[in-house]
Amino acid sequence: MSLSGVDFSVIRNWIYRNARPLDLARWAYHFEGGSQENVLNALSVYQNQDGGFGHALEADSWNPNSTPIQTATAMEILREINFDGENHPLIHGILKYLESGVDFRGGKWENTVSSNNDYPQAPWWHTDSDSANRREYNPTAIIAGFILEQADRNSEIYLKGLAIAQELSKAFLENSHLEMHPLLCMNCMLMSIDKADLHDEFEYDRLSERLRQQVNDLIKKDLNIWNDYGCKPSAFIQSPDSPFYKENKEFLIKELDYILDTRNAEGIWNITWSWNNFIKEFAISENWWKANIVIKNIRLLQSFGRIES
Repeated sequence: MSLSGVDFSVIRNWIYRNARPLDLARWAYHFEGGSQENVLNALSVYQNQDGGFGHALEADSWNPNSTPIQTATAMEILREINFDGENHPLIHGILKYLESGVDFRGGKWENTVSSNNDYPQAPWWHTDSDSANRREYNPTAIIAGFILEQADRNSEIYLKGLAIAQELSKAFLENSHLEMHPLLCMNCMLMSIDKADLHDEFEYDRLSERLRQQVNDLIKKDLNIWNDYGCKPSAFIQSPDSPFYKENKEFLIKELDYILDTRNAEGIWNITWSWNNFIKEFAISENWWKANIVIKNIRLLQSFGRIES
């Protein structure tokens, strides 16, 4: 089963009618020969003077102020488009924000910040929802990995990032039973360690094996609960090159069929969560998230040859 050209056009039209400029630029980059520069330009409007990111870049939090979570979201988009510009102003701004020490407490970047509470947000981005389990890795592991890739190795922020990454690695080896989002952050950090060629600074092989085991345990094998907010194979597997693909191939193939079978009346996909408050704002954020899911699903289908020419 594959996505037809007609259905692809339906999805493309929905994106052009509903997506933010940033997500339009991401769509164009992945599927229409668009440039990295257009994505960077669209991403830069979410960057504040202090170098951090806000303004609902993470669509579940409408906080305009810079926060670690929204800045980590920018880092993930840069990874998505394979951007590697060490001298780019956007990268310098992020490092400036991290060097300032704002929102860094107890050796970690904050998962939630108090200013979130002043703006529409999902319940999990209110400070009342903060938990040690989330705060340990999310977003600190993503940020530490970014520092290892992008910072000057003679700088204080690099040494700080390296020490934090080593601390998180030790903690992960001591207790690898993480929920999906912390484990995704750990996976992101290991990819950064690999890209920065810093294997010798870590127990890299042991970390990779422990991560593989935990990913295999976490991926939900029961298709009946994929409608819930569970861990589907694609959370960790985006292409046949993924180190997690071989052992989860059977379930990834089933997920591809599931994706093709679960398009809604608009031809796209519903999200599986809601805020239960800020109804008008959530209706807007819901469309932003739908665009993000469209990009993710179409990239996945494309990677596995499930889109007709």
